[in-house]
Amino acid sequence: MSDVLCIYYSFSGNTRRAMKEIAQQLDAEIVAIDDGADRNGFSGFMSAGRDAMRRSTAPLKPFTTDKPIEEYKMVIVGSPVWAGRCASPVRGLLKRRGLEMSRVSYVITRSGTRRCESVFDQMDLYTKEKHLFDVSLQPGSVGYA
Repeated sequence: MSDVLCIYYSFSGNTRRAMKEIAQQLDAEIVAIDDGADRNGFSGFMSAGRDAMRRSTAPLKPFTTDKPIEEYKMVIVGSPVWAGRCASPVRGLLKRRGLEMSRVSYVITRSGTRRCESVFDQMDLYTKEKHLFDVSLQPGSVGYA
């Protein structure tokens, strides 16, 4: 059983690919989360941005981990950046379970050239302690792969 949990939300697949590679390299458990919202098409894209801006969250679909979240030595949370914020499902995870994460790190994927460091600070609002490490990835940029 791993001491590292990689937990993420991914719509386009960019965050999923990054988190799978990280989990493989660390021999970590990996879990995807989902809130069941339909984010397809233009209206889905717009509602995702609106939810991120409003910081609104929906209940997550049930997910399981090999052990309680507080027992992992490190929890790595992966999120795409939506409208300058973490994705709503990740915010929902952190709001509901963030205080169980004492040693947390973040991986964000973004489409813009800005590193989006403020997203890390936003995510820290919901965890027991500030994050230990962070990575901001822009798919397709030099060195991304």
